[in-house]
Amino acid sequence: MSVQVLRAADRVAVPWKNGGGVTRELVVSPPGADMAAFDWRVSVADVAQGGPFSTFPGVDRVLSIIDGEGLTLSIDGRPAVVLDAASPPFAFPGDARCEASLRGGPIRDLNVMVRRGARRAQVRRRSLDAGETLAGGAAFTLAFALEAADAAWPGGGARLVREDALLIPASAEVTFTAAVRLILAEID
Repeated sequence: MSVQVLRAADRVAVPWKNGGGVTRELVVSPPGADMAAFDWRVSVADVAQGGPFSTFPGVDRVLSIIDGEGLTLSIDGRPAVVLDAASPPFAFPGDARCEASLRGGPIRDLNVMVRRGARRAQVRRRSLDAGETLAGGAAFTLAFALEAADAAWPGGGARLVREDALLIPASAEVTFTAAVRLILAEID
């Protein structure tokens, strides 16, 4: 498998059943899997209003705010967690009862979901310097661009705009020609 470019412009907005926002899928495994059959899935959501999260039995989630003033999550009666665009990605069980309230208007987030027992995900924010190389060390590494960047790899390269992503297989290395801020999701 070679590096895949996942363009933000190609994503289709799918409205939520409760009308509180829309989701745009970046990638799902296996390809074409629906919400009941995926091993792992990465999407971007536009959250227009607070309310309960959908539950996903047997799924672990990691949420990263990418735009907006943030939200407050209440999960299974535990102390509330405040997330914003500077917060580290936040992991929680997809089958937990979760309620969100917005902290100043709509937000946009990156959502990584993995089937518990089948896959694991580690998600983090990372800044790379010009010329720095990112190696795909996990089974799959998704590099989500928080700003425009040029990336190159053996046999290819791409100009990324904000919210484009690269899916980097374990054997590949990608070099960024300028400093860039990313969200990295490593899925094993």
